[in-house]
Amino acid sequence: MNKSLMFSSNSNEWYTPQDFYDKLNKEFCFNLDPCSTHDNAKCEKHFTVEEDGLKQDWGGHVVFMNPPYGREIGKWVEKAYNESLKPNTTVVCLIPARTDTAYYHDYIFGKAKDVRFIRGRLKFGGCKNAAPFPSAVVVFGQ
Repeated sequence: MNKSLMFSSNSNEWYTPQDFYDKLNKEFCFNLDPCSTHDNAKCEKHFTVEEDGLKQDWGGHVVFMNPPYGREIGKWVEKAYNESLKPNTTVVCLIPARTDTAYYHDYIFGKAKDVRFIRGRLKFGGCKNAAPFPSAVVVFGQ
């Protein structure tokens, strides 16, 4: 993993800090990671970029979603919301706290079960420096 790329516009991958994930997993017991590589998957069942998690069915799962943080993030948030409407489906998203974006207004505010703004800035992928943006955990589900 090229950690220097993680804080540049050359990469939209922000690898979830393991201790942060472990705390969420203890609460939710995840069984699907739709946005991963085989190397960084947080769940045994996961989808890689080749399998395209946006095209897969997440129904009936407890999903941990740390999507690519590029221009497509709105599509991932929309997918998370729509999948959470399926029976027995919960989707927990780790995303930037960009409350001014269309996807926050269209799919999070008034629709999410819970929004947790993270105090401080996360250090993704074991990097020494904190992310240049705040983060939030958004929970969708019934």
